Amino acid sequence: MSRVTSTRSETGLLAAERALHAAQLAGDVEGLDRLLDDRLIAIGPDGARHTKKDDLAGYRSGLSVITELSEEDVEVLVAGSTGATFFTATITGTFGGEPMSARLRYTRTWVYDDETGWRILAAHIAVLPPRG
Repeated sequence: MSRVTSTRSETGLLAAERALHAAQLAGDVEGLDRLLDDRLIAIGPDGARHTKKDDLAGYRSGLSVITELSEEDVEVLVAGSTGATFFTATITGTFGGEPMSARLRYTRTWVYDDETGWRILAAHIAVLPPRG
């Protein structure tokens, strides 16, 4: 499996976060597979628990489609081989086959190794009030 990023720095982690956004917008299941750790646990805005298998299945089936991703803010932290990203954006698309548009904050925990680069181990998504 090829690496998406080759550095264990904040710059490398930011590149991985940007690669994730590109893969989501393109519906690139192979790209997402490279960026998601096999042990991924993600908690959605409704509190439901999702795995890597769940996420990839949604993109493969067309039930998860992101048509717009409008970034407001991104912060990156790295401590050794662990990193975290805090990303706020308005996301528009189809989820579970239903149209959706919301302002969301993603908190992602990433792990780095020399073979795979940065990969998401855990994530939490929260709905934010509209800007105004």
